Amino acid sequence: MPSTPSKDLVAVDNPHPGRDYDVQCESPEFTCLCPMTGQPDFADVIITYVPDAKLVELKSLKLYLWSYRDEGAFHEDVTNRILDDLLAAIAPRRMTVQTRWKVRGGITTIVTASHPG
Repeated sequence: MPSTPSKDLVAVDNPHPGRDYDVQCESPEFTCLCPMTGQPDFADVIITYVPDAKLVELKSLKLYLWSYRDEGAFHEDVTNRILDDLLAAIAPRRMTVQTRWKVRGGITTIVTASHPG
């Protein structure tokens, strides 16, 4: 059965909640639509966090990122929404979401949102 996009982020228990350590998840295939033109935008998404009690389950993260594919979103907005949704799902000690947008119209955009900010 094929997977489908989903906004549901699944949290799993952190096996080492007493230790600070970095988790970095990268997705080089993120896509959404420009809300002004409807053209596709492509980005690398880099999520780095120090977990507390929970980790994000990776398949749910993949399906979550996929859910933006047909959605119109400004670069700055989508980056902050990803951060907010992950904060709500897993409550990490620290987290940074960076999006590196591919060139379109001669401009490359990099957006970084962090917690605590």
